[in-house]
Amino acid sequence: MNNILLLDTSAYAQLRRGHVGVVNLLATAERVFLSSICLGELEAGFLLGSRPEENQATIRDFLAEPFVAVVDVSAAVARRYGVIFSQLRRAGTPIPTNDIWIAACALQAGAQIVTFDSDFDRIADLNPLILSA
Repeated sequence: MNNILLLDTSAYAQLRRGHVGVVNLLATAERVFLSSICLGELEAGFLLGSRPEENQATIRDFLAEPFVAVVDVSAAVARRYGVIFSQLRRAGTPIPTNDIWIAACALQAGAQIVTFDSDFDRIADLNPLILSA
């Protein structure tokens, strides 16, 4: 199994809830990524929730860990997005746009995506680790 992981939004949320599967995966990971797209989704959720400051402080602390990094959208990620989007559209199996961006970030980082969302299973070459809540 790949020891480089990228958490999608659902996996980060489950990590915060103490989901044993996510906690165990992170305990053995050599590197953990979040995509800038995931950070945007989380920020929106924080601002709509009742504890935005607490949640923002927690994500800042998480990102400050030496084994955690952010994958930003670059030209290379955008090219991967285009390939994934067109493959899904041609196959008649579209998924939410943000999920395609997150998958493109994972592929660019050489990371296995950790998620609770089965939509990621439709993306060729991604090999997502889909957990159950």
